[in-house]
Amino acid sequence: MSSKFYDFKYLKGDLTGGLVAGVVALPLALAFGVQSGLGAIAGLYGAIAVGIFAAIFGGTATQASGPTGPMTVVSAALVAGAIELTGSLEAAMPIVIVTFLLGGIFQIIFGLINIAGYVKYFPYPVVSGFMSGVGLIIIILQLFPFVGLSSAKSTWLVMQDLPRLFTDFNWQALALGGLTVLIYYVFPYITKAIPSALVALIVASIAAYFLKWDVPIIGEIPSGLPSLQIDGLLTIDASAYTLIAEYALVLAVLGSIDSLLTSVIADNMTKTKHNSNRELVGQGIGNAIAAIFGGIPGAGATKGTVININSGGRTRVSGAIHGLFLLAVLLGLGTLAAHIPLCVLAGLLIPIAVKIIDVKGLKHLLVVPRADAVVLIIVLLITTFGSLIQAVGIGLLLASLLFMKRASDIGEKGMEVGTIAGFDGEKPWQDEIEFYEQYKDKVYIKHLYGPLFFGFTSHFQDEIANIPEQIKALIIRMDRVPYIDQSGLYALENAVLDLEQRGVQVLLTAVQEQPKDKLISIDIVPDLISEEHIFENIKGAFDYLKSHFKL
Repeated sequence: MSSKFYDFKYLKGDLTGGLVAGVVALPLALAFGVQSGLGAIAGLYGAIAVGIFAAIFGGTATQASGPTGPMTVVSAALVAGAIELTGSLEAAMPIVIVTFLLGGIFQIIFGLINIAGYVKYFPYPVVSGFMSGVGLIIIILQLFPFVGLSSAKSTWLVMQDLPRLFTDFNWQALALGGLTVLIYYVFPYITKAIPSALVALIVASIAAYFLKWDVPIIGEIPSGLPSLQIDGLLTIDASAYTLIAEYALVLAVLGSIDSLLTSVIADNMTKTKHNSNRELVGQGIGNAIAAIFGGIPGAGATKGTVININSGGRTRVSGAIHGLFLLAVLLGLGTLAAHIPLCVLAGLLIPIAVKIIDVKGLKHLLVVPRADAVVLIIVLLITTFGSLIQAVGIGLLLASLLFMKRASDIGEKGMEVGTIAGFDGEKPWQDEIEFYEQYKDKVYIKHLYGPLFFGFTSHFQDEIANIPEQIKALIIRMDRVPYIDQSGLYALENAVLDLEQRGVQVLLTAVQEQPKDKLISIDIVPDLISEEHIFENIKGAFDYLKSHFKL
C-alpha cells in the first residue's frame, strides 16, 4: 500500500487477517480487562481503540495491537495503588484515566524525539527478567480465580494466602479452568484454522451455562458505544501526582518496548522495515484515545500480529479491521460475554503467561556471563515480588552500570571498538585482498571489533540483515572479539538462524576462548554452527569454501 492509495489486491488478505486476529484478541481482551481490576469491558474498550488507531497511525503495516500481559500487570498495579489512595474504584477512576492518558502522551513524545533509537540499548537480561516477572505475576494472581476464589491484588498477599487455595477451592471452577487449559493446548493438534483460545472460551462457557454450575462469572457488560470518562480529571488531589507520573512513564516505556519487539518480529515475517518513531506515535494515540473511554492501555500484540500476517494481512487496514471486529462484538454480543466464568478467563491467561516467561533466558542462567545472570535474577525478583516501578528503575540503573563496566573493561585491556563492517563498508584486510577480488559477489566477510555486547547487538543484527541476496556464504572474523555477553549470544544466534533460512552458510574464524565457551554452552556450537565451520584463521575458511562450495 502506498502512502496515498490502497492497493485492493491486498483486501482479501487484510480482511481475513484482521478478522482472525480479532477473533484471537476477543477472549484475551476480556481476560486482561478482568485482571486489570477495571472489568472485562475496559479490556474490550482498550482493544478496540488501540487496535484501530495504532494501526492507522502506527509505523508497522501488519501490527495488531491491544491489551498485553505486561501492560495489564502494570495497569492492575496502578488501579490497586489508586484505590489504596482514594478508598474505592469509583474515586480512583480519575487517577487511572489521567495516568493512562499521560502514558499515551508520553509515547507520542517518545516517537517525536526518537526515543525508539535508544530502546535497542536495553540489555537482554533486563528485558528478560522483567518479562519473566510479568509472566509469573499473571500466573500467581490467576491461581485463585482458576479455582473459583477471589484473589488478593499483590503476589505477596497471594503467596501468604496459599493454604486457602487447597481448603476452599470450588471443584466446579477447577474443572472448567482445567478444561480451558486442556482445550487451549490440545485443539491446535486437531486444527489451527480456528484459534484454540476462542474454542476454549466458548466450549468451557457453554459447559458451565448448561451444567448450571455455581462459579463466579464476568457479570453485566455494558453494550453500545462507550461514553467519555472525563469527570473529575481536573480535580485530582495533588497527593496522586507522583503515582500518576511514575506509572504513566512505566506504561509508556513498557508499551514502547513491547510494541517495537513485535514490530521486529513482523519485519522478519514480511521482509519489510517498520518506522519505529511512527509506531510509538501511533501506539500513543491509540492508548490516549482508549484512556478517555475507560479502556486499558495496550501495545503491539505478538500473537495477534503473527496470526494477522499468517492469515494474509499485509497492510495497516488489517489491523484496523481487527479493531473494528471487536467494536462489532461490543455492539452485539455484550450480553453473552457476561456469562463467561472467571475461571475460564484464568484458564486462558495462565498459558499466555507461561509464554511470556523467557524460558530460554532462564535455562541459560548458569552458562551465560555471571553479571548477566545476576541482573536477570534481580530484575525478575523485584518485578514479581516488589514494585514494578522499582523493577524498571533498577533495571535501567543496572543496564547503565553494565555498560560502564564493559566500557571500563575495554579501556583497561586496550580493546578496539568499532563498527561491524564488510567489504562494502571498509577496505578488506591484507590477508583477504586476493580472495576478495575473486569471490566478492558470492562471499561476505564481517569484521567484528571488540566485545560483542548489548550496546552493539542491534547494529550487528542490522548489518547481517542487509547482506545482499546473492551472497552464498558469510565469514565472521572474531579475531578481535575477546568477550560476548548474553545479548550478544542471542543476537548472533538469531542472525545465524535468519541466514540459514536464506541458505547462507556461516563460518567463524579465530574465535577466542570466552566467546567459544559461551557459544558452546548455549549450543549455538554445534547445533547451529558445526565445529567444522570454525577455523583458526581466515585461510582455513577460504580453503573450505573453495573446496566445498566450488566457488
